[in-house]
Amino acid sequence: MRKLIASLLISLFFASFSFADTDGENSLSNKNSEVKDCFESVNRATFAFNQGLDNAIFEPVAKGYRKLPSPIRIGTSNFLSNLSNLITIPNNILQGDIKTAGINTARLTVNSTIGILGIFDVAAQMGFVKDYQKEDYGQTLGSWGVGEGCYLVLPIFGPSTVRDLTGSLTSAIGGDPWYNITVRKDTQYFEESDYYYSRGGDGINFRAKNIDSFENLEKNSMDFYASVRSLYLQDRRKKIMNSNEVVDTQDDSDWEEITSN
Repeated sequence: MRKLIASLLISLFFASFSFADTDGENSLSNKNSEVKDCFESVNRATFAFNQGLDNAIFEPVAKGYRKLPSPIRIGTSNFLSNLSNLITIPNNILQGDIKTAGINTARLTVNSTIGILGIFDVAAQMGFVKDYQKEDYGQTLGSWGVGEGCYLVLPIFGPSTVRDLTGSLTSAIGGDPWYNITVRKDTQYFEESDYYYSRGGDGINFRAKNIDSFENLEKNSMDFYASVRSLYLQDRRKKIMNSNEVVDTQDDSDWEEITSN
């Protein structure tokens, strides 16, 4: 259980940064005014703690990862993206998007077999192009009309809302097939450690891709906390609506466009 909590903390800490915009400004309209920052003083203190932890540990690790050879980074991204379909597919179905669920199922099947566990994106070459966002249970709750509730900043987890935290807990208590396969040992082919390595690796991979975005956001924000809050809430709404409006982070196919530094 302690390992599960630790891996969730690491992966959700990095995932919480999926709001970063390259110029530190909002490119979506300001639609988050009704979301209450009920615990702002506590949230700001927790935010400062998380930033210190990122500066001391996570950012240096991500910069080291970024120096790895491109084929390793691309293969790792492909593998982790393929693995994420285990949560995306059931949420596609829960949201009534059967067509996308079918495409993602085909991608998962092809890449997990011919693509060697997803290291190679063979499905894209067969016409099953990755044009769809990752989905999670928080997005599904939002698509069902559940409101965000209060804005939260959790230790290590980072920005969230009551709704998104509920969605994360749904994954942790059985809604994540990868957890069931590894930690609960539904099969004999994977070890418990495989789950924790993949969750931590997913966070490091994402953080490494977005180092420049995070630095630009902080540099151009008069109130970094408020910018993070605004962009996080807007990014979540963008994902719930499957909008293409710009919230500029790198997805799993973008390592070719990033120069290591």
